[in-house]
Amino acid sequence: MLTKMQTGGKLLSIVIPVYNEEPTVGDVIRRLKAALEPTGLEYEIIIVDDVSQDRSVEAAKRQHVSVYSLKRHMGKGYALRAGFAKAKGNIVATIDSDGSHRPEELPFLLNPLLRGEADLVIGSRFSDGKPVHTKRLNAIGNRLFNTLVEALTGNSISDSQSGYRVMTAEVLRSMNLKSGEYEIESEMLVKTVQKGFRIKEVPISFEQRTYGTSHVDPVKDGFKILVSIVSAYVRG
Repeated sequence: MLTKMQTGGKLLSIVIPVYNEEPTVGDVIRRLKAALEPTGLEYEIIIVDDVSQDRSVEAAKRQHVSVYSLKRHMGKGYALRAGFAKAKGNIVATIDSDGSHRPEELPFLLNPLLRGEADLVIGSRFSDGKPVHTKRLNAIGNRLFNTLVEALTGNSISDSQSGYRVMTAEVLRSMNLKSGEYEIESEMLVKTVQKGFRIKEVPISFEQRTYGTSHVDPVKDGFKILVSIVSAYVRG
């Protein structure tokens, strides 16, 4: 775990995109606060609501964090980019709001970055070889995207689509992100490699959502991710 001596006076910005996650977003925020309190790391939590149709905004505001609402539904990538523009931290983290990521594991992602071992740390569902319960089509797509990223960049990544990440503000400032939806993770990854930054994966737990339905369309969003990987590589 982190200690106060290891944080170096840095500020952490945690950007959380939200779309119809009323049952979970409040719990995610509470658990993030509890996980970060012992570290001594100063932080801000930035919620970007992508025009939810439920009471996600109210659930988030009850936790006394910054909440920004988009004027119309734009997609996860756009919401993240809006949050990045608001972030003031030397370090920026992203985590999903549906409860699939464990906030208690954020310190493990922060450690390699604070030790100067990496510029982008990805929380990987697959790096430790343990079985992960994901939909078969999603698992196949992730392996395909990993293979394409490795072929284009030479970097072997086990979970290129993970939304649980920590990076330096310098990494974000170095790239002009354009993705509007779920392809943003791939765009960020390829551009990070191209800029010469160091990437490290850390094993994380993963809990498949137990309510509602995923907002990801495996076919439509899968195609966008493929295009994004190639486009980010070609255009830089």
